Amino acid sequence: MNDDDLLRYSRQIMLEQIDIAGQERLLASRVLVVGAGGLGSPVALYLAAAGVGHLSLADADRVDLSNLQRQIAHGHADIGRNKAESAAQAVLALNPGCTVTILPDHLDGTAMAAAVGAVDLVLDCTDRFSSRYAINAACRMAGVPLVSGAAIRFSGQLAVFDPRDAESPCYACLYPPDDSGDEALSCAQNGVVAPLVGLIGAFQALEAIKLLSGAGTPHRGLSTFDGLTGQWRHFRLPRDPACPVCGV
Repeated sequence: MNDDDLLRYSRQIMLEQIDIAGQERLLASRVLVVGAGGLGSPVALYLAAAGVGHLSLADADRVDLSNLQRQIAHGHADIGRNKAESAAQAVLALNPGCTVTILPDHLDGTAMAAAVGAVDLVLDCTDRFSSRYAINAACRMAGVPLVSGAAIRFSGQLAVFDPRDAESPCYACLYPPDDSGDEALSCAQNGVVAPLVGLIGAFQALEAIKLLSGAGTPHRGLSTFDGLTGQWRHFRLPRDPACPVCGV
């Protein structure tokens, strides 16, 4: 780190759980953010601000007027622009020292495997089960930790899935493929209150920073948040031995 880095990240470096060693780990980290919308916006901005050295931003969608209510990486002038490109500009405006790779196409198959295999951590900021299953499978195959978030209406949730931990479940343990449907997580059809995605996205970014820097204890189980009551709940999430993805 140079003098500017020491000043920029000084408030994190002074934390004994991070210190210079943890900050250097962040600066050396490569992270994939899949989805640059409601969750991906605060995730990308906070990770860049915190000093993650390389962000890959993946999103094939374009900014729509209806997105601006909650997707804070984009502005009115970005309407019609690819979300990964727009979010990358916001990230670089915040921290020019962050290296950003723009992935403006839908990740699937070999492209998904390549993107996941090139990073240290993946954050799932999508809103469709089909995408979540594909990301989860790629992370399990590559042995890369996955931080998953979801937000709909007034409800949010977060879980961390770490293939490096023999006891860690995967996303398919939580939502078996036969029990889900894409329409269940569509903000376009169900709506979402604006600050909720910021809250869950910030939670995802915090867990990512912990995993990358070595600070604290990684999140275990499933945490859910009810925005109408302000209450958090935490559930144990054991690995499913019959899981089609991670079962043994």
